[in-house]
This record gives sequence, structure tokens and C-alpha cells, in this order.
Amino acid sequence: MISPHDLVTRGLRLIDPETAHRVALWGLRARLGPRARADRWPRLKTSLAGLELPNPIGMAAGFDKNCEAPDALLRSGFGFVECGTVTPLAQEGNPRPRIFRLSEDRAVINRLGFNNKGLDAFADRLAARDGKPGIVGANVGANKDSTDRAADYVLGMGRVWKHASYVTANISSPNTPGLRGLQERGALEDLLGRLREARAQLTAAHGRRPLFLKVAPDLDDAAIADIAEIAIANELDALIVSNTTLQRPAHLTSDNREEQGGLSGQPLFQISTQALRLFAQALRGRLPLIGAGGVENGLTALAKIKAGASAVQLYSAMVFQGPSLVARILDELDGLLMAEGFDHVSEAVGVERA
Repeated sequence: MISPHDLVTRGLRLIDPETAHRVALWGLRARLGPRARADRWPRLKTSLAGLELPNPIGMAAGFDKNCEAPDALLRSGFGFVECGTVTPLAQEGNPRPRIFRLSEDRAVINRLGFNNKGLDAFADRLAARDGKPGIVGANVGANKDSTDRAADYVLGMGRVWKHASYVTANISSPNTPGLRGLQERGALEDLLGRLREARAQLTAAHGRRPLFLKVAPDLDDAAIADIAEIAIANELDALIVSNTTLQRPAHLTSDNREEQGGLSGQPLFQISTQALRLFAQALRGRLPLIGAGGVENGLTALAKIKAGASAVQLYSAMVFQGPSLVARILDELDGLLMAEGFDHVSEAVGVERA
């Protein structure tokens, strides 16, 4: 039987993607989204970097850029929600059109460019939910025209620290020119060194928060080794692998496949999972991983976990399957773990890392 949410999702696919996204956020804020208890599956309870998650399925950054609907997303069954990316100053992002559905490929290309309403509005919304249950992280970035991007990350982290469950530094969006250069050794050492110093002061004043780093899938072996080493040296708590890709697999068939921007959805799955596996091999259990890219069902979620992820995130699959997808994935994942003899999801983490 088709649910009302599935019918709405089908209708939204008939209109402009960016308009559809705004309507979806409005519906969630209006409490029109689905409801599912995130802790309904005891086998899926997850510990991640000191955070206790009811399940390992998270909402990736990018959907709720301005922290407008985190609690509605939690009500739909997500184990955690990551809002952002937010930059210190509000910015419009790149010119429209800038989001393209690749329906035949179950994929999306976006070149949004960190469009958001700015750090003050974001932090105020985040602060308004102080005391509410649920894990809500803040994904911070740098303004396009910033002359000191590392300073933007330090500012962003400081502004959200008291109110976020964790903070992610997003240095891997392909849609802000030069941003991925922060993944190079010298730039990354400078950035993480400055974040480590600021974090020590924030922890002393307001208590500890986990700090994550979100990386690209388009990295060679040497870059993966460097990032792993620098992340450990600077006491990060987890890596998110990965952001969207600039690659265009030969099997894409949609008319929009040549649009510029980052590719997400099903075609990203193999690319991002291989990157995840390589990071897991480089880290050898010294740092937890969050797998993102192409998660659309229980099988793909479990594949990320087996490759080394302690938790996973999704976004693009909701474009095609709607918010009811979360509970379906959790049901499927729980069933797959039981069928394979795992008493708990943690037992499956990294079993296919090698």
C-alpha cells in the first residue's frame, strides 16, 4: 500500500528540485512528516565518539542547511541529524538552476555552493532546542570570498559549540572553489591545529563535544594516508566518508549527467564505499568512521558498516523514496543483521574492511 508520504514524494518530483526541497522542509516543520521511534530496534543502538545513538542511520548535512527541522527529522526515525553546512556570513550560493535530478540513475547533481542564512540565525535555532532529546550535529564551512578559511571554521565551531551534539568541519564540497585544497597536508595541518587549539578553550569553558571531519571520495591513496595521520595527530573524533563526487561513471544515462557539480545518490555508492574501506584500512580502528554516499536501503547501509562505518548518513535517496525511507531501512538492516547472525550492529563494523 502506498503511504500518503510516498504520494507526496512522487508529486514533489514533478516540480523544480529546489522548490520541492523547500516544500519538503515546510511539511516537516508543519509536523506533516512520518513518525517512527528511532529506538524501536535494540540491535541497532550505536555508540559513536561518545554519543549514544538510538540507531546508526543519520540525516546527512545539506538537507537542513539552516537548522529548521531537526526535530521533525528525528521524529521520522533518524538516529541523528546533521544540520548545515553553515558559513559565518549568509550567502546566496551559486546561480540557479543548481540542483538536477538524475531519475534514471537514482542520483542528484548539485552545485549549490553553501547557500545558507548565516551562522547567527543557525546558532539561534540550534540554541532554541537546548534541553530537547536527540543528537543534532552542526556542519560548518567557509564563505566563498573568505580570505582566511581556517578562521571561518574556528568561528563556526565556536558559535555552535554550546548547542550542538557534535561539530563537523566540511572541507570537501566541490562547489566552493578551492575548498578541497584544505584536504592537502599543509593546509589540513594548519586548519586542524587551529581547531584543536580553539577546541581546548571551548571544552574548558563549555564541556567536550566530538569534532568530525567530512572528506571527499576523490582522493588517492597518499592523500587518504595523510588525512588519516593528521586526523589522529589532532585528536579528531571521527571522519565522514564521503561528500559528493566529481566523477561521472560511464553507466549514467540521465539527460542531466553532464551538469557541473557534485554527484550523489546510487552512482556514488561504490566510489564512496571504496574510499571508506581505504580509510578504515589506514586507520585500523583508531578512529571511527561514518559512511555516506549512495545509502538507499538496508543492504547498502550494511555494506557501509561492513566496510568500516560505525554509522551511516543519507540524503539523496529521500529525493526518490521520501521520508518514510528511514524506517524501512532500519527494518531491513535489523533483519539482515539477524539473518547473518549478528546480535548487535557493532559486531558487523569492519568485517569486510580488508
